[in-house]
Amino acid sequence: MPGPLSDHRGTVLGIARRTVKRGPMLALDQVEVSRAAGVAGDTRGRPGQRQITVLSAQAWLEACALAGTDLPWLARRANLLVDGLDLRASSGGVLRLGDDIELLVTGELDPCERMDAAAAGLRLALTDDWRGGVTCRVQRGGLLAVGATAALRRAG
Repeated sequence: MPGPLSDHRGTVLGIARRTVKRGPMLALDQVEVSRAAGVAGDTRGRPGQRQITVLSAQAWLEACALAGTDLPWLARRANLLVDGLDLRASSGGVLRLGDDIELLVTGELDPCERMDAAAAGLRLALTDDWRGGVTCRVQRGGLLAVGATAALRRAG
């Protein structure tokens, strides 16, 4: 099993939220993350297993290639895009973002039919190997900005 946080470092490449259900994703340079609201202003931010969603940039590029498309990451409708972290099988792990924020990884993010509306075959491409990302619950909040460090400490 992989070791401490320092073994798994990356960067926050993107932050997004949707202010209305099924509305467009809005890219942000920075945002407040809290236990009460998740990503401030996001419609899904209430406390629970899927408070914040996180997508690996590498997994997104792989899924797009498999589906024969080149879509921006916002099409995935995730809250955060991270580079340099392998999110596969990370349930129970902790994502540390910047100096303060800690997210508990609660599970794999299953893609919905909206992915096939974005590009034929994208849902299937995201389904395998955790390419769709992960769901998280905020354990400790703070201010998050694009460019912040991201680290993963796996459970165990």
